[in-house]
Amino acid sequence: MRMKACLGVLAGMSLGFAAMAADDDPFLWLEQVNDPRAMDWVKAENAKTAAVLEQDARYARLRQAALTLAQANDRIPEPSVMGGDIYNLWQDAEHQHGLWRRTGFADFLRPDAAWQPLLDLDALSAAEHANWFWHGADCAEPGEHDCMLALTDGGEDAVTEREFDVRSGHFVDGGFVLPRGKQDIAWEDENTLLASREWTPGEMTSSGYPYVVKRLRRGQALAAATEVFRGDANDVGVGPASLRDGDGNTAVLIVRYRTFFETEYALLGKNGPVPLALPRKSSIVGLVANRLIVELREDWRTAPGKVFTSGSVVAIDMAQARAAPGKPKPTLVYLPEARHAFIAARVTRDKLVVTELDNVRGRVLVYTPAKAGGWSRRSLPLPDNASVEVVDTDLHSNRAFIEVTGFLTPASLWLFDLDSGAAQLVRALPPRFDASRLVVEQLEAVSKDGTRVPYFVVRAKDMPLDGSTPLILEAYGGFQVSETPYYSATLGKLWLERGGAYALANIRGGGEFGPAWHEAGLKTHRQRIYDDFAAVGEDLIARKYTSPAHLGIRGGSNGGLLMGVEFNQHPDLWGAVDIEVPLLDMLRYEQIDAGASWVGEYGSVKVPEERAFLASISPYQNLRADVHHPLPLIWSTSKDDRVGPQHARKFAAKMASMGLPYLFYEVLEGGHSAGATLDEAASTSAREYTYFSRQLGLP
Repeated sequence: MRMKACLGVLAGMSLGFAAMAADDDPFLWLEQVNDPRAMDWVKAENAKTAAVLEQDARYARLRQAALTLAQANDRIPEPSVMGGDIYNLWQDAEHQHGLWRRTGFADFLRPDAAWQPLLDLDALSAAEHANWFWHGADCAEPGEHDCMLALTDGGEDAVTEREFDVRSGHFVDGGFVLPRGKQDIAWEDENTLLASREWTPGEMTSSGYPYVVKRLRRGQALAAATEVFRGDANDVGVGPASLRDGDGNTAVLIVRYRTFFETEYALLGKNGPVPLALPRKSSIVGLVANRLIVELREDWRTAPGKVFTSGSVVAIDMAQARAAPGKPKPTLVYLPEARHAFIAARVTRDKLVVTELDNVRGRVLVYTPAKAGGWSRRSLPLPDNASVEVVDTDLHSNRAFIEVTGFLTPASLWLFDLDSGAAQLVRALPPRFDASRLVVEQLEAVSKDGTRVPYFVVRAKDMPLDGSTPLILEAYGGFQVSETPYYSATLGKLWLERGGAYALANIRGGGEFGPAWHEAGLKTHRQRIYDDFAAVGEDLIARKYTSPAHLGIRGGSNGGLLMGVEFNQHPDLWGAVDIEVPLLDMLRYEQIDAGASWVGEYGSVKVPEERAFLASISPYQNLRADVHHPLPLIWSTSKDDRVGPQHARKFAAKMASMGLPYLFYEVLEGGHSAGATLDEAASTSAREYTYFSRQLGLP
C-alpha cells in the first residue's frame, strides 16, 4: 500500500517543499508507528527490498559470515566489576536475548573462566510471554547485591525496572518494580530509590522524558512515593544520580537537562535539593577523594582573572560545595593541549582515569589526588595510532580494564593495576579477516571555508590509483561524538577482505578536537558539517582512491541526517547512499519521539532564522524529481523510540510518489540499532554490504 496523493505537485518543486506546512504532508499517516495501515506498508516495502537484496547471490554468504562472526565463542566478554566479581551480558546462538552471568575476578583472568548463569532472558521471555532484552543493571552500593535490572521490549528505550538479588539469583519477592516507561533511577541507599518517571499520565516533557523525581522506599506502593524535585515540561528531562567514592563518601544529585547540552545540578540533602552553581555546559563525571569531578564544555570564570577553559576538567571539594553550593571553588585537573580533546573519565578507589584524543589517537591518563587540592598525573603505556576505552573500573581497588583496538588491530582487553603500574593482557580477539595486504592512512581534506578536516583510510597496499576501488565513506558529525579507529570484524570480512576500501571522516560537529569542533557546526552553522563531508569525498576522488561511481557513503541517526543532506546536495558524488535509522524531516523532527530534546543541536522551527535553515537542508523537504540520485538504501527499526522509524518511512514514501528509485527496509525489533538479536544484526549487515557490492561494483 503506497500513498499516491499530490503526484502533480510532488514533481520537481524543491523550493515549494521547503516551505510546505506540516499539515500539507501527505505521508503523516506513516508516523503512526504501529497503525495496521502503516505496518502493512512496511511489510510490503520489506518484501520488495528482500526480493532485491536477499535474492542476490552475495547475500546468503555475507549473512552467514556476519552471523558466524557475531556468534563466535572466542569474542571478548565485556567485564562489569561489582562486589569483587565480574558480570557480563552474553548473546550467542543459544541465547538470542542474552544471558546475564557472573564469574570471580581471578577466574575471569583465566582463558577458561567458569561462568555462573544469573538470568536467562530467553527463558524469562518464554516464561512470561514477553520479549525481554537487556538494558543494564544498577546495583546498590556498597554491597552491590541488590540490583535494579532494566528490561526492554524488543530494544526500545522505554524499560521496566525490576529488583534482582545476585546472591540468590532471583528477582526479589516484593522488591522494587517500576512499570514500563522512559525513566531514570538511582539508589539513595539500599532501601530507597530515587526515580523519575511518568508518575501521572501525561506528565512528561515535550521531548518525551520525565521531569518529576520521587523517593520510593522499600515496601511502598508507587502511589505513596514522595516528591523530591519537579522540573517542567519545557525541560529535556530530569533525573537522579548517586555517586560514591572508594572511601564511602557520597553525593546524591538531581540532574536537570534544560537543553541537550545545558544542565543544572542540585545537591540532595536532608532539607531537599540545593542548587549547585556550575556552568550550564558542564557534566559531573564522578567522585574521587570526596572531590566532585566536572567536565567543562564552556569557559568558567570563577573570579577576576581566573578562567577555567572549555574542554578542561576540574575538581570541587564536596565539603566546600556543601557549605557554599552557590560559590564552589574548582581546582584544575586536566587541560587539553592543542589538537587534544577530553573524551571520558572513570573513577577507581582513589584515582581518576581520563581518556583523551591526540589528533584522533587514543591516550589514557591517570590522576591521583594530592594534598591541598592538587593532582599528580602519569600516562599509561599503550599502543600508538589506536583507540582506547576504559571498559570498567573497580570502585574498591585501583584496577581498570582497558580495551585497545585499531582498524587492523583486533581488540585486546588489558587489566591495569594503577598502583603498581602493572599491566596484564586478559583477552585478545583473534584476527577475523586477512589484514596482511591492508594499510591505514590518516589524511586531510580542505573544507569550503579552509578548515583542515582529518580522515582515515583503510585500503590495500597495492590499490591502483585509478578511481576503480569501491570505497565506503562514513561519518557522524554531531553531538560532540568522536569517531575513532576501531576493529570491525564485519567490515573487514564482508568488505575489506573482498577488495573494498573504507574511510572514516572526523568532520566538525564531533568531539575529536574538543567543544569548539562541535560548536562550529551547531544549528544554523550546520552547513559546515555537510561541506566537510563533501570535501572528504572530493579529496578521495582527487587522490584517485575512488570515483563517484565507486564511492558509497553511510551514516546512522544524526549520521543518517548527514546522508540525507548529501543525497540531495551532492547526488553526483556518490554511487551509493546508506541511510541508517535517520532523521530526515527536519521541519517535524521536534514532534517525533525524542526529537524535541535535540533543539540545542539542530535549532527549532519556532525560531524563524533556524526554521529557514532547517527548511533549506531538510532531506525530506528538499527531494527533487528532476535530479538523478543514486539508488539509496533507507532503513530503520519499528522499535526505535528515540529517533523513530517515521523519518525513514516518509522519505521512502515520498521518493515512491516522485517516481524515484529506492530500497527501504524496517527491522521489526532492535530499538535505535541494527537489530535486537545477533540474527537480526547479521541480516542487517548482509543487506548493507550486498547493497554496496551491487551499487559500487564489488563481486
